[in-house]
Amino acid sequence: MVHHIVMWKFKPEIGEERKPDLKKAMKENLEGLVGKVPGLLTVEFVEEPLSSSTHDVALVTTLEKAEDIAVYAEHPAHVAVADTYVRPYVTERACLDY
Repeated sequence: MVHHIVMWKFKPEIGEERKPDLKKAMKENLEGLVGKVPGLLTVEFVEEPLSSSTHDVALVTTLEKAEDIAVYAEHPAHVAVADTYVRPYVTERACLDY
């Protein structure tokens, strides 16, 4: 089993009033990938990190094996969610796989 953790900051031009709706859409759509992407076991979207955090939101996933990270990254369902609900609104992506 492997974990894939990704963190982002919202782009500076994203106003505070938009963030709750964007977080909700990110959460619903990213968590909805379980069962659609082979090897993806769990997805947790962190939308309310502690104030000591360096990023605004995070994604914590569990996959069956290390090779599944590449499958997940290229899977059409993941790409569609990322391109629609995540990438247009975020910057400063950080990733840790273990």
